[in-house]
Amino acid sequence: MNKLLLALAASLLLTGPAFASAESDAMAPVLQFLDAFNKGDTKAMLASSADQMSIIDEFPPHEWHGSGALSRWLSDYDSDATKNGITDGAVTFGKPQHVDVSGDRAYVVLPADYAYKVKGVQVKETGSLITLALIKGADGWRITGWAWSKH
Repeated sequence: MNKLLLALAASLLLTGPAFASAESDAMAPVLQFLDAFNKGDTKAMLASSADQMSIIDEFPPHEWHGSGALSRWLSDYDSDATKNGITDGAVTFGKPQHVDVSGDRAYVVLPADYAYKVKGVQVKETGSLITLALIKGADGWRITGWAWSKH
């Protein structure tokens, strides 16, 4: 029995760092996406994401999916921001609530805040959540979908 417990403990110690690495690897494109959004770097946003995506967000039309979904979301985001006088948008993520990696798939849930200006007046939406799905391919992890839940 002691040998079995020892073997189990050793197994957990040996797989722990690999699991943490898988979580870190899956988080890389999520953090790349956040950094790119905050810098207005659409090329890097697109690089972190799969072409085939599904997106749900708080502004119309609220849902984008299929090939080029992120490009359409970016265009609609810009149109909505211009229409409503929104500038200087920046998102911050809190500590992940979930980073679940199962083989070549990952599920990530993060608390998020969105700060921006409306016609020059600072606004901050706090307590929102972003939930993301990712897939790992030959070129690494890519975001395949996300949903923003405004608080």
